[in-house]
Amino acid sequence: MSGALLTRRACHGATALGDGGRRRRPTPYLVLGGLFWLVMSLAYWRVPMCCDFGQHAAVVERLKENLLHPAHPMADLPGEGSAYYSPYAVAQGLFAKVTGLAGWQVVKLAGPLNLLVLLTGIGRFVRVLTPRPWAPVLALFAMVLLWGTRMAWWSGYLGLMSMTGNLGYPSTFAIGLTFWAWAWAGTLTRDARRGRWPYVGLGALCGLILLVHPISSVGAVIGVVAFAASGRAVGRRVLCWAATAVTAAVIGAVWPYYSVFSLVGDASVDWIHRQLYTEMPQRFWLALLGLPALWLRFRRDRRDPLVLMFALDCAVVAYGWVSGHYTYGRILGLTLVPLQFALAVELAAPRVWGWRRGALAGAAALGACVGFFQIQAGAVVPRALDPIGFDQPPRWPGYGWAVGHMHRGDVVLTNGYYPTRSVPGYGANLVAPAWPDASLDEDVRNRRLAAVRTYLDPESTRAERAAIVRRYDVRWLLLSRDQRVPSEAVVVGWSPRTGEVLARVGGPASAGGPASAGGPAGPDGPKGALRDGSTPTNAPLIG
Repeated sequence: MSGALLTRRACHGATALGDGGRRRRPTPYLVLGGLFWLVMSLAYWRVPMCCDFGQHAAVVERLKENLLHPAHPMADLPGEGSAYYSPYAVAQGLFAKVTGLAGWQVVKLAGPLNLLVLLTGIGRFVRVLTPRPWAPVLALFAMVLLWGTRMAWWSGYLGLMSMTGNLGYPSTFAIGLTFWAWAWAGTLTRDARRGRWPYVGLGALCGLILLVHPISSVGAVIGVVAFAASGRAVGRRVLCWAATAVTAAVIGAVWPYYSVFSLVGDASVDWIHRQLYTEMPQRFWLALLGLPALWLRFRRDRRDPLVLMFALDCAVVAYGWVSGHYTYGRILGLTLVPLQFALAVELAAPRVWGWRRGALAGAAALGACVGFFQIQAGAVVPRALDPIGFDQPPRWPGYGWAVGHMHRGDVVLTNGYYPTRSVPGYGANLVAPAWPDASLDEDVRNRRLAAVRTYLDPESTRAERAAIVRRYDVRWLLLSRDQRVPSEAVVVGWSPRTGEVLARVGGPASAGGPASAGGPAGPDGPKGALRDGSTPTNAPLIG
C-alpha cells in the first residue's frame, strides 16, 4: 500500500535529524487496522478445520499432486472444468508443491494474507470516498459489527465471527480485490483525463476477481458500474469503460482450467443457497442503521456511487429470490457495505454535531455494542477469558486419527456430515462428493450417493457391499457410532470424541502407519488395542 494511504505527513519545521524534511506519523487506520489484523489472524488460527475449509484444502492437495491436470477435489475422478481451480487456487497449489506444505497448512497460511489484502482494500476505497483519517477505522468496525442478532456465517460474510472460519477462503481474497477495484473505478471517475490503459488494468483486475470467486465478481462489477454511472463525463468515456468490460471478459474466457461463463444459469447449487434468504431481518437489521447516512448522500447527489451500488445490489438479491437462483444471495454481504460505509463516512465528517448526527452516532455505537456482545464477541474472546459465555466459533472434530492410516488418494466411504467435508482436505477421496461440482455430472454424483446409502443400509447383502467396494475401489469405511460395522471390515481406529470408527475393506492394508488412538478401538476391541491385532503408534497425516 502506498504511503499516502497508510500515513499522513505533518511538517514540524525539522525532523529529529534536523534535515528540514517531513516526519511521517502513523494514521489511526494503520495503528488500529494493524492491531485488528493481528487479533483476527490469531482468532482465525485458533479455530480448527470446519465448514468449507476441507474443500479448499482438498483443492490445494489436488493441484499439489498435478498442477496442470488436477483431479476432482473430493473424488477419484477427473477434475477438468471444476470452478475451484482458479488462479488463486493454482497459486496455492504451486506454493504447496514448492514448499511441501499440506493443503490445510496452505489454507491456514492464506488467512492473514487475505486479511491484509482486505484491510488495504478497505483503506484505499474509503480514501476515495473521503480524506478523513478516522473514516477507514469506522468503516472497518461497521463492516465487522453491524450485521444482526442472528448468526450470519457464510463464505463472503465478513462479520467478526464468520471471519474466524473463512479468512483463508478465495471469497475473502476476492472481496479484498473488490475493494481495490472500487477504489480504482472511483479514481478513474474523478479524473476523466486519464487514457484508456488504466481502464484496461481495471478490467484485468475485474477479470481476476471473476475467476477467483465468480459470485463475488457480481458485487465487484456492480460497484464498478455504480462509480462509472456516477461520473459526470460518463458519456464521453463510454469506450474506456467498454475496454474495462472487454478486458474482464477476455481474461475470464481464456482461463484454461474451467469456463467461467458456463456457470451462468447453473442451478446445481441454488438449493444450498436458499437458506441465505431465511431470517434476513434478524441477520442484517443492524446494518440498516446506515440508511439515514445513505439517504443524506442521496439528497446531496442523486448519482452517489454508494446509493447506486446499494440499489443495484438489492435488485440482484431480489432477482435471486424471485427467480429461484438463490446463489445470487451470496452477495448479501457486499450489499451491506454501502450502508456500513456511508454511516462511517458520515460520522467521520468534521461538521458541527447537531442532535440528528449525535443521535445517529449514538445509535451506531449502541448497534455496534449489541452486535459485538450478542453475536461477534466469541470470535476474539477465548473461552478461558470469557466471563459471560459468548457463542464461540464451531469446533469440528479432527480426523488426524483416521487419515494417519491412509495413503494419499485412498477412497473412503462415509456419509457423515463432518468427515465428508473434512477428510478430503488431507488428500483422501470420497466415494460421493459432498457438493455439486461443474466437473462432475450431477447424475453421476447422485448415483454415487445412492451407492453409499446402499452400502450402509443394514439390509444390504455382503455381495452388494462387495460390488460397491470393487466398483469404486473403496479402501476405508468411516462410520458413525450408530452405524453397523460390516462383518468383512476390519476396525483399525476409533475416535474417543465422536465415537466414529475407521474400518479397512477392499484390499491389503495401506502401508502408512496407524494414527495415535487414545481410546478403545471399537465395539469389539479392548482399550489400547486394535481389532486386527496391531497396537496404536504415532504417524504423520497424509500430505
